[in-house]
Amino acid sequence: MRQDRNYSAASDAIARYFNEASLPSQQETLGQLVVEILRSGRTLSRKSLCTKLLCRMEQARGTEEEIHYQQLIGLMFSVEREA
Repeated sequence: MRQDRNYSAASDAIARYFNEASLPSQQETLGQLVVEILRSGRTLSRKSLCTKLLCRMEQARGTEEEIHYQQLIGLMFSVEREA
């Protein structure tokens, strides 16, 4: 019986986490933007992706959402270094 209660508590905690998550993950956001760009018939490029991100950032409804878009813009300009 004790295991059932632990499982239920863990399940409730996970459900609360997902219910409180208001922003999509970075991959989800980038995926949505890529789909929007391609469906509009535009060429997918760093410039078109950054433009979409900047527009979304300007329309952000809060600081957390704005930071989310700022981080994604930062990813567009980060340089991968070889080891």
